[in-house]
Amino acid sequence: MSIANLHDLHRPLGSTGLMVSPLGLGTVKLGRDQGVKYPNGFQIPGDDEARMLLRQARELGINLIDTAPAYGRSEERLGPLLRGQRQDWVIVSKVGEEFADGLSHHDFSATHTRMSVERSLQRLETDFIDLVLVHSDGNDMAILEHEEVYATLAALKAEGKIRGFGFSGKTVEGGLKALEQGDCAMVTYNLNEQNEKAVIDYAAAHGKAILVKKALASGHVCLSPGVDPVRASFELLFAQPGVASAIVGTINPLHLAHNVATVAQVLRGH
Repeated sequence: MSIANLHDLHRPLGSTGLMVSPLGLGTVKLGRDQGVKYPNGFQIPGDDEARMLLRQARELGINLIDTAPAYGRSEERLGPLLRGQRQDWVIVSKVGEEFADGLSHHDFSATHTRMSVERSLQRLETDFIDLVLVHSDGNDMAILEHEEVYATLAALKAEGKIRGFGFSGKTVEGGLKALEQGDCAMVTYNLNEQNEKAVIDYAAAHGKAILVKKALASGHVCLSPGVDPVRASFELLFAQPGVASAIVGTINPLHLAHNVATVAQVLRGH
């Protein structure tokens, strides 16, 4: 029996022209173990372990990788780890949130946005980033209406430094506004939280991209006995035509293989 993989299940990321795997690899755990909300503690993996995880993801047909300056050392580790593989990956990073000394702070100014993207390019050892999302602090509408971050990302896209941009927010109003001018919204959508469904529907109707965060409720989902929570989560997600991909962060090779097999089954209708 062949190992379930996602190689033939890649799909368009909205109208960006990029094709992405329906499952993306989140990399918080490659760079940061403080101030993260997971049910269990974990150790940041060493380089060999991280390299094996990335190889496994690639062999299973995952080409989408999600990082951020707020993920501690994630970006600067991924640069060397992905050397020679740039063409194999669609890289998503963020702007707006910084994490230092155990605390987050936010800056959505034009100066900080440009500095942040230039720094991400250096850390990731690349001359372009496929998608850059604004890491909202929750004040979605204020960021989009009064800050310079979106206009700066549009300029960086015109310069070819990023291929697309969007917003990782917390509200329906923010998600809808973000999609009017941007390429992508990252929304929370899982068995516990479905209040951003209107953003997914808007994206489906307007050819925009949706990435889902917390697809497995960060490991907190509990269902009735006998129901596989991972399968139930992916069935919910991929029933939505607007969803391009779910970003799931794991450093456990068994979880990664199980997630890939489950997504493959759900999308193939098994």
